[in-house]
Amino acid sequence: KNVDLADAVYRAVREDIESVKYVPVPKPKFGKATKGEEVAVAVIADWQLAKITPDYNSQVCEERIYKYAEKIIQLTEIQRQDHPVKELHIWALGDIIEGELIFPGQSFLVDGGLYRQITVDGPRIMKNFINKMLENFEKVTFVGVIGNHGSIGGRARRDHDPETNGDRMLYRITQLMFENEKRIEFRIPDGRGERHWYAVDKIGNYKSLLCHGDQFGSLSTFYGFQKKAYGWKIGAIEDDFDDVYLGHFHTPTKMTFNTVQVRISGSPESTNTYAAESLAAVGRPSQALMFVHPGKGIVTAEYNCWLD
Repeated sequence: KNVDLADAVYRAVREDIESVKYVPVPKPKFGKATKGEEVAVAVIADWQLAKITPDYNSQVCEERIYKYAEKIIQLTEIQRQDHPVKELHIWALGDIIEGELIFPGQSFLVDGGLYRQITVDGPRIMKNFINKMLENFEKVTFVGVIGNHGSIGGRARRDHDPETNGDRMLYRITQLMFENEKRIEFRIPDGRGERHWYAVDKIGNYKSLLCHGDQFGSLSTFYGFQKKAYGWKIGAIEDDFDDVYLGHFHTPTKMTFNTVQVRISGSPESTNTYAAESLAAVGRPSQALMFVHPGKGIVTAEYNCWLD
């Protein structure tokens, strides 16, 4: 039944998308210089699309992602004064949607259900963001991993295939929208019977492990992050990687464990009253941007883009 349901959803979405003619975005023109060329990395995480707080909702999310796109372009132009930057990687780290039944009372704190999050507002915001990137980069690579808010089926979630996740559905729908665009590549881990919770993205000689972050405990101690990062590095995950990037905690953070750096992305969400009351935590809305030298295999610059 789960297979039939998933097939029906994707078939309906495909038929709906095929009725809308996609107009390719004009390719930007750059010089032929390649010396010192770097790759930009836009990190999108924890949009919590449809969540309502005193100053956050779906409309505010969309406005802030547009502002983030503008900042990516501005900062990339600064980098281009010194060296070419023609390619962009987008790392989607999950919890792009808020969900409906993740915790008690959530239904009172959203301005749209899963239908609107996954098939209406989410694809529109993603499409506009990616189009803006295609206008300013020759090639775009999208890598998307799932978050805990993408889980479907209520708090128990026992009767769904582990692969079933709203974030993954949103990524696939977005991919369908760009099927005729040759300048973008999508990498979305999936497969029946498993969560497929991580991806390793390679940019030349640089490799980063991407996950949502619900695999970790509290942000109050670095030990849990160090233990898990080391465990993955020495063989728990077969894929080799240099660093780790995650979201989940809504707090821009960087931890250095010898040669491995663990980075945590911010979120465009603001004024989380639950976090203020229960965790005494508050954060400014933000998303991250990095630049990578593929030959040297290092991060050369990183920015935290404030969105308030």
